[in-house]
Amino acid sequence: MTSAVPTAIHHDEPAGRPITMFGPDFPFAYDEYLAHPAGLGSIPADRHGTEVAVIGGGLSGIVTAYELMKLGLRPVVYEIAEIGGRLRTVRFPGCPGDVVAEMGAMRFPPASTTLFHYIDKVGLETTPFPNPLAPATPSTVVDLKGRSHYARTAADLPEVFGGVATAWERTLEEHARFTAMQTAIRDRDTKTIKKLWNDLVPRLDNQTFYGFLCDSPAFSSFRDREIFGQVGFGTGGWDTDFPNSILEILRVVYTGADDEHRSIVGGSRQLPLRLWERAPERLAHWPAGTSLSSLHEGGRPRPGVVRLHRTAPNNVTVTDESGHIHTFPAAVFTAQSWLLLSKIACDEALFPIDHWTAIERTHYMESSKVFVPVDRPFWLDPDPVTGRDTMSMTLTDRMPRGTYLLGTDPDSPAVICLSYTWADDSLKWLPLSVAERVEVMLQSLREIYPGVDVRRHIIGDPVTVSWEAEPHFMGAFKANLPGHYRYQERLFTHFAQHRLEPRFRGVFLAGDDVSWTAGWAEGAVQTALNAVWGVQRHFGGAADPANPGPGDLFDDIAPIVLPD
Repeated sequence: MTSAVPTAIHHDEPAGRPITMFGPDFPFAYDEYLAHPAGLGSIPADRHGTEVAVIGGGLSGIVTAYELMKLGLRPVVYEIAEIGGRLRTVRFPGCPGDVVAEMGAMRFPPASTTLFHYIDKVGLETTPFPNPLAPATPSTVVDLKGRSHYARTAADLPEVFGGVATAWERTLEEHARFTAMQTAIRDRDTKTIKKLWNDLVPRLDNQTFYGFLCDSPAFSSFRDREIFGQVGFGTGGWDTDFPNSILEILRVVYTGADDEHRSIVGGSRQLPLRLWERAPERLAHWPAGTSLSSLHEGGRPRPGVVRLHRTAPNNVTVTDESGHIHTFPAAVFTAQSWLLLSKIACDEALFPIDHWTAIERTHYMESSKVFVPVDRPFWLDPDPVTGRDTMSMTLTDRMPRGTYLLGTDPDSPAVICLSYTWADDSLKWLPLSVAERVEVMLQSLREIYPGVDVRRHIIGDPVTVSWEAEPHFMGAFKANLPGHYRYQERLFTHFAQHRLEPRFRGVFLAGDDVSWTAGWAEGAVQTALNAVWGVQRHFGGAADPANPGPGDLFDDIAPIVLPD
């Protein structure tokens, strides 16, 4: 259902500041840092041209490499598959370029103000994403326990759904100071953000999302909790998140991350690809026209990394799949952290033991999707009997859980995301082939729309992904369990290496799983900028005094440290 909470202001809306995803754990204004005319700072001239390994060519790795290049360093990007990571866009043969399947990230909130800095920088176009009951969504069907409810707005749903929305709003206000926190984030009132959040973390770190609901008198009814889990808010049902820490959920709703989503026309993978080819306007050391592509032989990243170890005096030595061995004075690891435990042979001296524990304890969510291309957006045809749309964006307790209809041009092919599931719902699909998945999904949709023959509109092969089965990911995104705050604090703050013994410095962690907002591209970008600041400081550089970086303000805004 639509969000039961106030929505974020669109990123280009003139009235007021948007809610942004820079808080509440580390309320640093990354968007202002990027936009400042002083830039991100400088490094000593004798360090210009120094090579830095960037391991992982997803969004975090490409942003890290792009900003290091602008500082005058020479990033060497290693990527085992293709540039983009979980910004994975699949095209359908014979279809227009904007008819794509987004296997990973597919919807981006305007609250991602740092991400949109880069989206705007490379000239990408965005359009509203058709979430349930969003203004861009012609209609929504909520199908629960064999009964379907058709709605164009939330007011069209039965009264019980409005009651559940009100219960969620009450719970957030009474147990999590929702309005006060959103106001502080919009005002960028760091002092208030920290006070509110630092009071909540010790109290809620051991609480699940479901337990948080159960503790609220507004959710005393099991029926209401069940409906909320199946229908949810913003993007749909959230019951797959019920075992996770409530702190993870609060970060999403406080920052407006689950509202007013945009999709990137032509696919999200264009963003890292365009940054890879882009020659920045302002470059230290490198001649005009230099790009990441031009700094790499053949315009391609180095192969994937198979070994990382420390070598004297304070270097990091990288072995790649081709057997090539190269030593660097610094490295940034941006791939999913579990690879350090399994796919990459690692020297334990890379990190302190507490950081290894945090990496090992990282909890990843499973996620799967299935897409099919269709001849046209037939769902917009009016039913001759009811006058309703033939088919709608669908939320259901059946196997598909969420079905998204992507495309509005009546004379052009379109795409259906037959199913988008997480956690246990994703694992139900794991043993099935793509053809078997499609059959189960079409059968479920026939039960909801008995007069609609989806199959006759399909014009190409289906595509699917189960991120837990992807060997270089082993999961879709991090989602902390209760008690995991301490682990996340260690990983996120790793970039501020003045706190580490000298022997552990020089290797930096980045990526959305290191961030406080895993599963959102904004977290990938923010941690990339943290790592860039860390490498800059490692080489004796500094931010401009007029534009202090995240590490410069660390002591004032660092995440609260809970006692052991």
